[in-house]
Amino acid sequence: MRRLMPWLISVVALVAIGFWAGCGGGSTSNDILIGEYSAMTGTTATFGQSTHRGLMMAVDEINAAGGVLGRNIRLLTEDTQSKPEEAATAVTKLISRDGVKAVIGEVSSSRSLAAAPICQANGIPMVSNASTNPEVTKKGDYIFRVCYIDPFQGEVMARFVYNTLGLRKVAILKDIKNDYSIGLAQYFEETFLKLGGQVVATQAYSEGDIDFKAQLTALKGAEPEAVIVPGYYTEAALIVKQARELNMTIPIVGGDGWDSAKLVEIGGESMNNTYFSTAYTADDPDSVVQNFVSKYTTRYSEKPDAFAALGYDAGLILFDAIKRAGGVEGAKIRDALAATRDFRGVTGTITIDRDRNARKPIVIIAVVDGRMTYKETIQP
Repeated sequence: MRRLMPWLISVVALVAIGFWAGCGGGSTSNDILIGEYSAMTGTTATFGQSTHRGLMMAVDEINAAGGVLGRNIRLLTEDTQSKPEEAATAVTKLISRDGVKAVIGEVSSSRSLAAAPICQANGIPMVSNASTNPEVTKKGDYIFRVCYIDPFQGEVMARFVYNTLGLRKVAILKDIKNDYSIGLAQYFEETFLKLGGQVVATQAYSEGDIDFKAQLTALKGAEPEAVIVPGYYTEAALIVKQARELNMTIPIVGGDGWDSAKLVEIGGESMNNTYFSTAYTADDPDSVVQNFVSKYTTRYSEKPDAFAALGYDAGLILFDAIKRAGGVEGAKIRDALAATRDFRGVTGTITIDRDRNARKPIVIIAVVDGRMTYKETIQP
């Protein structure tokens, strides 16, 4: 039995690689290799898993329709484990070891900021599906995104709180180690102050924290009319739950980092009277959205969240650019991505601007009776 163990270990390793590699089966040397780096495990695993499912749908659909330039797309996926340092390692592997022609990822701005310089240095186009921090695309002219950016998201959140909710005094609780959270808090505050509102208190936490009672007690003492929590769903749900335990019944508002089924699963009924901004809702009656929702639900037996939709859109926009480029050279794909105009995606009509960011609408979601409910759509 001992002599068989190395063979068994090799088989297990190959199976694991095949699982994460996406559509490795039936591939040929003529395939166009595309890399994906996503948080398949770790604290934000639902982000990466949803993105991967949406992207795989896009890959399978394009291949079923004949591929791109007469060639199949082959997706190679690396797990970032929800860590910035692993994102850099993952992208280095995809480029140096696998020879991918373009990269899709990441959801987290911190992880995209770690990976973008590597793509730029190697002349490999990178399309972030959901990193909203404006610094991401400033890393170079090979770096793109299909989501809106935080200056717009922060402005929308501020106007929603000030105009729609009619509130004037807010407190902010942000993740001090998260580029996304820090940036979104900043842009919210800037707009809210310009509108005439007040930020009466600010507190901080770090991703992975589970006890927020001290910060919430301090915020409660400032008597805000709402609390802004620009973080990710795990901490956000715990923060809301603990706020309600302190009898803080006021609205609590977040950004697209809240968009996960885990939010309500963790927070339960405490999540009522909360709101967050995101890229799309499965409740949108638009035929493009409902067609996507139907296909995704049939395939995965669950409704797609915004990150699934963004993964799908990121794939289709990249494949469209490769087709228009007429080849897989990095510079040609880059130029075609930059020329993307009025692309009809699931998350809206997308135009890439001169800074390689996407101009598109934002959706506001309210949690009512434990269910994420569409509130309104705000155009750029």
